[in-house]
Amino acid sequence: MKILWLDINSSYSHSSVALPAIHAQVSDKTDWEWSVVRGTINDNPGNIAANVASQKPDIIAATFWLFTHRMQIEILSRTVQLLDKVKIVCGGPEFLGDNENFLRSNPYIDVVIRGEGEKALPEWLSSIDDQLSWNDIEGLCWISKEDGTYHDNGTARVTDFASLNYPESSRFFNWDKPFVQLETTRGCFNTCAFCVSGGEKPVRYQSIDQIRSRLENIYAHGIKDIRVLDRTFNYDTLRACQMLDMFSQYEGKMRFHLEIHPSLLSDELKAKLSALPKGLLHLEAGIQSLDSKVLAASSRKGSLESSLSGLEYLCSLDTVETHADLIAGLPDYSLNMLADDIVKLIGMGVDELQVESLKVLPGTRMRSLALEKGLRFSPMPPYEILQTPAITPHELRKAMNLSRTVDLYYNSPVWQNTTRELICSIPGFLIEFTEYLSDKMVLDSPISVERRGEILYEYCKANIPDKAADVSIAWIKAGCSLKKEPAGATVKIKHIGQYLNEGQYKINIEYGQMDPKHRYHLLTAGERKVLFAYDSENHQHEPVFMATLT
Repeated sequence: MKILWLDINSSYSHSSVALPAIHAQVSDKTDWEWSVVRGTINDNPGNIAANVASQKPDIIAATFWLFTHRMQIEILSRTVQLLDKVKIVCGGPEFLGDNENFLRSNPYIDVVIRGEGEKALPEWLSSIDDQLSWNDIEGLCWISKEDGTYHDNGTARVTDFASLNYPESSRFFNWDKPFVQLETTRGCFNTCAFCVSGGEKPVRYQSIDQIRSRLENIYAHGIKDIRVLDRTFNYDTLRACQMLDMFSQYEGKMRFHLEIHPSLLSDELKAKLSALPKGLLHLEAGIQSLDSKVLAASSRKGSLESSLSGLEYLCSLDTVETHADLIAGLPDYSLNMLADDIVKLIGMGVDELQVESLKVLPGTRMRSLALEKGLRFSPMPPYEILQTPAITPHELRKAMNLSRTVDLYYNSPVWQNTTRELICSIPGFLIEFTEYLSDKMVLDSPISVERRGEILYEYCKANIPDKAADVSIAWIKAGCSLKKEPAGATVKIKHIGQYLNEGQYKINIEYGQMDPKHRYHLLTAGERKVLFAYDSENHQHEPVFMATLT
C-alpha cells in the first residue's frame, strides 16, 4: 500500500512534525510504502497536485493547520480529478470541532481524524477495507457511502504518550530547518476558552531521561534552536527546574524557546532562571489581557496580580528574553483597554510584544459560546474575530494597526528604547503615531529599518520636536547613513584635540574610549551636543564611541 503525505506549511522555515510523529510508530511495517510531497501556502497548488498524482498513491494523508486549510483543499480537490481510486484521510487542529459539514462539503475526502493521530491513523490504515471496524477507531469521523450516515467516534487521545516512538527516529524528520520543535508534554492545566488545548486533560509527560536522550540526538544533528511545544512549561515546578538544569548543559550550543505562565513562578524557579547563562532562553509569557474580567470571560486560570508580578520579574532578568502577547477581540476587551495594556507592558520592559486578533477556533469553548457572547467571526479559516459587544470592526482594524506599529518599532532593537520612551512618556503617542503611519499607507507593506527611522523622525520633528534628537541618536547608534536627515545636524571634526579645548566641555561618556585615531562627528540638536566616533581602521557602520558634551 502506497501512502503519500501531503505536507503543506505556512512558510519554508516551518516544518510539521505530524508525519514523522506518526511514521515513527509504524516504520517497521514493510508492506506500507511511505512518501511525502512538501510545499508552502505560497506555492502553486496545480504543480503540487500534479506532483502528488504522478506518484499514484493508494492513500493521501494531509494535516490541516489554520493557515494551510484552504491550500490543502485546493490541492486535494485537483488531485482527485487525476486519480480514480485514491482514498484521502485528513487530520490536524482544524478537525477538533464538528466535522460533518466539512465531510459533506468535500465528499472526495473519505475520513478525518479528530485529535491525536499516532494510533488512530495506523488503525484506520490497517482496516481500510473493513468499514464495520471503523466504529472501534477512536477519533475517526466519516460519512457512510451506503446510506449517507455521519459517524463520529469522539476525540483520539494517546494516554501512554511517553511510550510513543520519537518523531526524530523517523526518516521523514526534517533536519534541514533552522529550528526543531520538541514536544515533551501533551495537554494543559489551564482552561482557556480560546485555545484548542483548553479542554485537553490530563497533562501527559515524557521523563527527563527521555528528553535528555532526544536532546543529545538533536544536538548531534547540529541543531541550535529548540522550540519546546509544551503549553505551560512551568506547570510542574520540579520538572521545570530539572529541565532548566538540563538545558544549561547546552550553554553556547543551543537556544530554547519556552511558553511560561508568569503566575506560576515559584521562588525555586526564579532562582533557577536568574542563574541561567545569558542567551539560553527565550520565554513566551502568556498574558492575553491585563483585565481580570476579560480573563475570566475567557476562562483563563491564574491570578492577574501574580501574572504581573511574575512578568515584572522576568523582565528584570538580563539573562533571558521575554515575549508577551495580547489578544484583541477577547470578550469584554475594548480598544482603549488594549491600547492601555500595550503601554503598560512596554513600560514593564518586555523584550518583545505581540498583539494578535482572536481566532474562534473549531473545538474550543469560545466557538461554542460565540453566540451567547455576541462574537461574530469569519466562517472561513483563520476564523478571525470580526466584532464583539466591546469592539467594532473599525476598532479591530485599529487594533491590528497598533499591532503593526509595535512590531515595526518596539520589536525592532534599533528603535525599541526610543519607542519605549515616546510611548511611556507622551500620553496618546502610540495611537496618534499609528494613525500617522496609517495615513502614510505604510502599515501594510515591508519597511526597512532606515525608512522606519526617517518616518519616526519626520513625525517627531513636526509634532514633538524636543524628541527628534532621540531619534537622531538612535539612528546614529544603529549605523544608519549620516547623509540622511535624521543625522543631518552632524558635522565632521578634523582635529578633535583642537575642538575640545581644555575645560570647554565636560565629556560624559556613554560607551567606548576616546582615541585620536578615531573619526569624530558632532550632533547638535538644540542645546544637546553628542560626540561620536568611528574606528578608522575598521569600516563598520556603528560608532565605537559616544558621549554627551555639557
